[in-house]
Amino acid sequence: MSTQHPSGTGSSSSRAIVLAGVVDVVLVVVFAAIGRASHDEDALALAGLWTTAWPFLGGLVIGWAIALAWRAPIAPVRTGLPVWAVTVAGGMILRAASGQGVQVAFVIVAAIVLLVFLVGWRLIARVVGRLRRQ
Repeated sequence: MSTQHPSGTGSSSSRAIVLAGVVDVVLVVVFAAIGRASHDEDALALAGLWTTAWPFLGGLVIGWAIALAWRAPIAPVRTGLPVWAVTVAGGMILRAASGQGVQVAFVIVAAIVLLVFLVGWRLIARVVGRLRRQ
């Protein structure tokens, strides 16, 4: 199977795919930790952190599958936007299904923070990659 490099030329390396996946997972966990800390909950208590993060990690996995993210793991629009949208929607659905809260204000904050995280790092990587090629 051929994969597209973020610049559209060549193929994505396995290293870039793994790195993109790890960055996404870390940022979703950071999002959950920030949310827990903002509500005076222990942000690093593993059980609580897992409870908060798993719905969004599940949404992230689904987002990667739907976006075929491994084909262009660093592409902000082609990969970042669909991964973000599915991570937020899937995370909220999984939170609701597991009896966790899904208030409108939380949906808005989650959507904004995850947009900045999941698309933002890809934009930065794209700019850095272009600057390196100059």
